[in-house]
Amino acid sequence: MNELFNSRNNKKIREENLPLPLRIRPEKLEDFVGQEHLLGPGKPLRKIIESDGIPSIIFYGPPGCGKTALAMIIANMTKKNFVSLNAVTSTVSDVREVINRAREVLNKEGKGTILFLDEISHFNKLQQDALLKDVEDGTITLIGATIHNPFFYINTPLLSRALIFEFKPLSDEDIKKIIENALKNKKGLGKYKIKITEQAIEFICKKSQGDARKALNTLEFTVLTSDVEKDGYILIDLNKVKECVDKYFIYDRSDDTHYDTISAFIKSMRGSDPDSALYYLARMIVSGEDPRFIARRMLIFASEDIGNADPQALILANSCYQAVEVVGMPEAKIILAQTVIYLSTAPKCNSSYLAIEKAIEEVENERLSEVPDHLKGTGYKGAEKLGRGKGYLYPHDFPGHFAIQKYRENEKRFYFPQDIGYESKIKKFLEEIERLKNEQKNTEREDKEDKGKS
Repeated sequence: MNELFNSRNNKKIREENLPLPLRIRPEKLEDFVGQEHLLGPGKPLRKIIESDGIPSIIFYGPPGCGKTALAMIIANMTKKNFVSLNAVTSTVSDVREVINRAREVLNKEGKGTILFLDEISHFNKLQQDALLKDVEDGTITLIGATIHNPFFYINTPLLSRALIFEFKPLSDEDIKKIIENALKNKKGLGKYKIKITEQAIEFICKKSQGDARKALNTLEFTVLTSDVEKDGYILIDLNKVKECVDKYFIYDRSDDTHYDTISAFIKSMRGSDPDSALYYLARMIVSGEDPRFIARRMLIFASEDIGNADPQALILANSCYQAVEVVGMPEAKIILAQTVIYLSTAPKCNSSYLAIEKAIEEVENERLSEVPDHLKGTGYKGAEKLGRGKGYLYPHDFPGHFAIQKYRENEKRFYFPQDIGYESKIKKFLEEIERLKNEQKNTEREDKEDKGKS
């Protein structure tokens, strides 16, 4: 009896020492907050969980959005064996041990096994391959959870055997519900007498960036580091929370957020929205992104999306890159901002990008045309005997520094300038060249006709 009492007492002590997010983790589907697009009434994921007919699935989404919490709810609801491993600390041997045990249970009891593999993206190719056969034949049902894009980090054969459900960051309303529950829940902070202002809660919600774990850890830390007032209450106001909350940005240079942010940055400049471009620039700066990476992308943008509509854009972007290299942070942020505003408000044109894409497609897919003899190099003995350079017209010897001659056998066009910015001048120039070519063709045709008549 004493051993039983001590066991229960030890369990209670262990639970009390767990972080707040674990102490108040929901145990029923009805208590789960957020992910309505997956778990709302009638949604497929909710149906398969309630029916206990779960196939192999991958939960993918940012930290603290409920992936592991939902897996633990499934563990409470399922009639199957449920085994949990963390890919960070587990090995292939651990996985094989689970699979062997699952095979025994299936053969003896006819009972399936669910393997929940948290942080599955940390498994390498060999470790992931160890799961394939037994996932496919149903020995185990795999539930994987990852913050990394599974299409980049999980083997294609394993992905093809699983359904993927993308979790979204929790809304501020969701975070607020979770905080309010934590303040009431006896396993949470319900044992404390706490007065917290609405402003303080709103600030925690905003700074958590949709991460319930972050919000709850901030809340618990604030409570534990606050003094008890004379009336026995702990007062939590906005200033107190600001003292305790840290700067937190979901930004990993090897993860989706990195690529999504730079993508939004480029698309904002392309859309001529300097304010949005500056916002994404600020996010990258505060998150510690390498300013040279940002400047390099701006260099590409200046040519790809502005091009000859404003040739100064590329010059300025290149100057920005060099200045960032010389000056460094934090002052480089001013140079980046100036260039972002210029590029965002410059006229946009992708004619240069389209032109080289078309030219490369022609070279890759069609027969290469021979360089005309009059354009071939003449800088060697014997070139004249081979007819190299014969008939070449030196443009500077002609009015307007232009001479009509053939530069390719197939004169297919690749570059189509737009009537925007400086490129409109290029368009007019090329139209004038085309007019002169047509005049010459007409003259040559008339000469032939006259000769024929004579």
